[in-house]
Amino acid sequence: MRHTAWLTALALATGTVCTGASRLAADEPKGTEVDLDGLKATTPTDWKKTEPSNQFRWMQFAVPKAKGDADDAELVISKGLGGGAEANVARWKNAFKPPTGKSIDDAAKLSDVMIGGIKATYLDVSGTYTVPFAQKPDVRPDYRMLAVYYEGKDNVYTFKLVGPAATVEAAKKGFDDWLKAFK
Repeated sequence: MRHTAWLTALALATGTVCTGASRLAADEPKGTEVDLDGLKATTPTDWKKTEPSNQFRWMQFAVPKAKGDADDAELVISKGLGGGAEANVARWKNAFKPPTGKSIDDAAKLSDVMIGGIKATYLDVSGTYTVPFAQKPDVRPDYRMLAVYYEGKDNVYTFKLVGPAATVEAAKKGFDDWLKAFK
């Protein structure tokens, strides 16, 4: 009898542990799947999808602030907006005033990145950021933007990760890995 009670207790404990493990796996945070004309990748788990704040934003995410920063960064994805890579890069650079003694080209690095086997234009720029279309002047020193212009199979997409420089630096690896993950 004692042996049966012990086995029953063990079975119940094991069942509870298994159920608990299953529940933990199901409750693990997941990123958001983003689909670019059939190419898909999931965002890092700590990026929180938010409601786009205007009609030009297809998707929007809050990217958590780094220790010591006052604000989160924001990732905005636009879909179907044109202008070409060169015009978008110029506009993105114009939103920044470079640090004293530097030109905007000194404060910006332009390169290429592959997204699903397609070359895209990648801008990394920092300095004092002027928020576009703000109701009143909104100038933010020591900000950084990682911006990408990507011509997908059916649509043009732009990605802009903007925030305090330390926060964007902390998010850069996740951003770069996410872009490369589109398959």
